[in-house]
Amino acid sequence: MSARKTEQEITVRHPRETPDLFGHREAETALLSAYRSGRIPHAWLIGGAQGIGKATLAYRMARFVLTHREPMAPTVQRAETLAVDPDHHVARQITAGAHGGLLVLERSLNDRGVMRTVITVDETRETISFFGSTAAVDGWRVCIVDTVDELNPNAANALLKILEEPPQRSLFLLVSHSAARALPTILSRCRKLPLRPLATDDVVRAASQAANIAIDDPALTEAAEAAEGSVAHALTLLGGDALKLQQRTTALLATLPQVDPRELHALGDALGGSDRVALAAFIDGVDRWISDKLRADDANANLPRLARLAEVWEKIISAARDTEAYNLERKPLVFSVFGMLAEATR
Repeated sequence: MSARKTEQEITVRHPRETPDLFGHREAETALLSAYRSGRIPHAWLIGGAQGIGKATLAYRMARFVLTHREPMAPTVQRAETLAVDPDHHVARQITAGAHGGLLVLERSLNDRGVMRTVITVDETRETISFFGSTAAVDGWRVCIVDTVDELNPNAANALLKILEEPPQRSLFLLVSHSAARALPTILSRCRKLPLRPLATDDVVRAASQAANIAIDDPALTEAAEAAEGSVAHALTLLGGDALKLQQRTTALLATLPQVDPRELHALGDALGGSDRVALAAFIDGVDRWISDKLRADDANANLPRLARLAEVWEKIISAARDTEAYNLERKPLVFSVFGMLAEATR
């Protein structure tokens, strides 16, 4: 199967359907050791760049805990990883989204069938009935929040109330792309588990499995090498001319604060009207550029500019979500993004 496919042809498995974990052995060992001790912290913040396996690790932990409900059981004490046989009935139930001991909070569709830009308070309040119920499943109850960055303020406060007084045998696995966007009071109640970007070989193997692409496909290797440790980024780059579009975006960003309007028009046209892969490639390019600026050795020499860039990035993320959710024109977003960045870098 060739990796040169359109977005519609690439079908990517959801993390709950992904049994294998690539890289992150140290983080997996930390979770397993904490569980085996019988004194596992009730809340974990699994942080890191988007698409590096944070949700995959969270579901892997959930499967293990819900399969092995007694931390002191010999099978748990002998376990070397969190792996669970995909044919085990617990694993099958989680894959189907039908296990009574697992609650997942994530963005959902609204009444018009459009993906919400945030996780709402009504969805988060499901944790109250979930953790208060005793009929569904004996033993552990696990809540995965994917991602905690996307909780609206009321939803974040609702989650905080549960975290402040956690029920017995409850486990919260909070996925975060940017912990700075989460409530400090939520962060303070979590054990931090930061994940690093994956090695290129791990990106190749994970992307190959996630999208059923031949592991020796040259296009997959090319995308993995450009993905900076992110499987999601590699899969995005596999769609059509996404890699070229991202390179084009990077070249324009390098000219800031000066930008040629004709180039912006051309970039806006290249994004198309509804191509999610192209939009993701554009936003990934901007994300990488801003991240490099924030990590630069001399970043602290100009703290006001650093603060402006961080503020602009929040606005860009919000605008990009709205553009995708409501299928808005891409060109106005391109002009808005470069306008904000030009102002922030002057």
